[in-house]
Amino acid sequence: MPRPPSPSIPEKEFVYGALKQSLRLDGRAMLEMRTPTLTFGPELGWVECSLGKTRVLAQIDGKMVKPPPERPLEGIITIHSELSSMASNEFEPGRASDQEVTITRMLDKVLRRSDAVDKESLCVLAGQRVWHIRLTIHVLSDAGNMLDCACLAGIVALKHFRRPEVEVVGDEITIHHPLERAPVPLSMHHTPFCLTFAFFPDASTPPLLDPSHLEETLSAGLLSVALNAQRELCVVQKAGGVPLAPEDVLKIMDIAVQKARELDKIVEQALKEDWAGRNVEVR
Repeated sequence: MPRPPSPSIPEKEFVYGALKQSLRLDGRAMLEMRTPTLTFGPELGWVECSLGKTRVLAQIDGKMVKPPPERPLEGIITIHSELSSMASNEFEPGRASDQEVTITRMLDKVLRRSDAVDKESLCVLAGQRVWHIRLTIHVLSDAGNMLDCACLAGIVALKHFRRPEVEVVGDEITIHHPLERAPVPLSMHHTPFCLTFAFFPDASTPPLLDPSHLEETLSAGLLSVALNAQRELCVVQKAGGVPLAPEDVLKIMDIAVQKARELDKIVEQALKEDWAGRNVEVR
């Protein structure tokens, strides 16, 4: 599949010149995010997240399985991401690109390894039955900063999902239909958010938050920070690019904390509005 042409020299010079003056092509400030839009589907755990024209669909399903012998008291969480040519003609079907591998690994660190979900609460019968929660991420459209959009869609889907109520009597397990008993939310330890900053070759150009596709292409390095509204740092990822001084990284952290708190309010408000319109008993 032919790759899209790289930006022309006049386009590069124009963007670099504008960024040096703290001007962005879409009119945003350098540290301004595109406002996320969350759309909930008819099923619990079905969430579409949009950052501008970047759109990601997250879907969760759960089933009961036998736990691995080395972790008999913990449930299982798996994350699967899919970047098809529908998102961008840069992606080839059936062949994982470097960007897809990076996003999948980061999602695993942010959503699974940071213990956002209490895995022990997913245990039904020790060593016999646990819940297996599978999160599937579909990228529908790539207009820059897929990672932040995918992380936001994933964490909101985990908060939105409800698993069936389970009753255990001896070794007998009864799974109750949602119409019989209210489904149970997942036990969450915290809510991490991922924020990506782009840096450019010229040191006089300030860093920017939530880069567009063109800004990502022209950047000399990306720094992704995952943290929650309580100032707890989960992941810092910088895959190559320009070197950064420690004080620059600390400035980024202070900005990321403010943005994480703003995102936390947006997510809680969106979930509250969705539940107000649903005819489901919430426990």
